[in-house]
Amino acid sequence: MTQPSTNPALPTDATAALAELARIKLGDADLDDVLRRVAELTKRVLPIDVEVSVTLVRGGAGHTTASTDGDLARDMDERQYAQGRGPCLDASNSGDVMSVPDLAAEERWPDWAEGGVKAGLGSSVSIGLPIQDAVVGALNVYARGPHAFDDGTITVLRTFAAYAAVALANAHLYDSTATLARQMQDAMATRAVIEQAKGMIMAQRRCSPNEAFSILAKVSQDSNRKVRDVAQALVDQAVRTPRA
Repeated sequence: MTQPSTNPALPTDATAALAELARIKLGDADLDDVLRRVAELTKRVLPIDVEVSVTLVRGGAGHTTASTDGDLARDMDERQYAQGRGPCLDASNSGDVMSVPDLAAEERWPDWAEGGVKAGLGSSVSIGLPIQDAVVGALNVYARGPHAFDDGTITVLRTFAAYAAVALANAHLYDSTATLARQMQDAMATRAVIEQAKGMIMAQRRCSPNEAFSILAKVSQDSNRKVRDVAQALVDQAVRTPRA
């Protein structure tokens, strides 16, 4: 992961937070942990009291993968998912910044904004995090007062979001690769136990490999169990049965 360079335009806290983000070792943290750190560090860099969440959109469906303490940010996100529209979804899909300076005067997403006002919120900003073609997201920041995010604050958030996007993309790649490796390992283990069971059936019934697999498949269908489970049970039984 690229180490952040010193930027005199950033507050000291923001520079330290970016450095902390860059030090995350993906081998020691899964994707959820990385997203949680992104939300926590984003909250820490701002001089105002905010709640933060991270939205990921896969296959057109959005969900909040991490948020700071409390349900406020998550609830605001989920209102948008239920309605199919809102600033975090628009920011995710466009990669742009969606600023809502005053929820009480918001006209683009009036139902969502009304719910935010009732919850005690005054303003929000969502910054798109383009991760890869199949996965996009947004960093969402909610404040209780209106006009809480000036140009300087948004600049800080955009800079942080750029680093966060790199961390998220790397974490997603690492997570996807690890998942693929586990799936391949499981598939190899399944293949091995099935082949072992087939060999046992072939030896017992003096049949062909195809006939042995057909026997496994029929037992699987009759017992409503997976072929792998049937094969494993056969192998386990052979191990337990003492030889004459």
